[in-house]
Amino acid sequence: MRETTSLPSVTGSSQKTIKILLINPNATSSMTEACLRSLETTLPPLCSVTGFTAPHPSPSAIEGHLDGVLSAAAAARAVVSIASEYDAFLVACFSAHPLINALREELSGPVIGIMEASLYAARILGGRLGIVATGGRSKIMHEDAVRYYGLGGFSVGCETTNLGVLELETAPREKVLGLVGEAARRLVQEKGADCIALGCAGMTEMKLKCEEAVDAKNATAQVIDGVGVGVQILIGLVRERHVTAKGGIYRSSAVGRSARGQEWL
Repeated sequence: MRETTSLPSVTGSSQKTIKILLINPNATSSMTEACLRSLETTLPPLCSVTGFTAPHPSPSAIEGHLDGVLSAAAAARAVVSIASEYDAFLVACFSAHPLINALREELSGPVIGIMEASLYAARILGGRLGIVATGGRSKIMHEDAVRYYGLGGFSVGCETTNLGVLELETAPREKVLGLVGEAARRLVQEKGADCIALGCAGMTEMKLKCEEAVDAKNATAQVIDGVGVGVQILIGLVRERHVTAKGGIYRSSAVGRSARGQEWL
């Protein structure tokens, strides 16, 4: 009879509190609130997430390059002034949003966007990733961003719902869930994806519908919400005492602005 071997183990004892700022760079507060609701059952003890919605003149939805620039400018000015209260920062826009690198320059705490978080998780959990996008324009922008992040070789591309960002909230719920679930199904059954990223912060509460569509309960595919995994990644980085490196591309430009007399932040 084989003897039972006792394996070494360790139980955590950290009492460190972690405060994360979830930044919605558009001006639609209901999306911020939906993101926070999605975290209620998975947030560890001693960790809190505060929601921030970008102020005027940020656009109500981010659906193009200019929207991204306008929202980054509005959010950055407001976030920098309160950043000392938080340990890490999640940019809740599914894109290579300009706010992400701007905050990495100005702040020391780790910063991640929900698209980055989704892509990194998908690369760990599966072999081919796919993205549920809103419309045709976002499909192109997402596919460009996947290549920017160096993961083009692992992507099967996007499938769209042909909905605008705000329609995720305003259109009939059953219609939206049906379109999102069908896009996820096509990515898995027709394109061979085994990890599905929800391609908008406004989809964060639609994860269960997508999981049903792709048979996630039997591990046929995984559905990844960048809000949830993004928060967990940040918690891990903070617990390991990591900060943003300042010796390279994320060196702050504040000194240069000050020397030019441009203290706009």
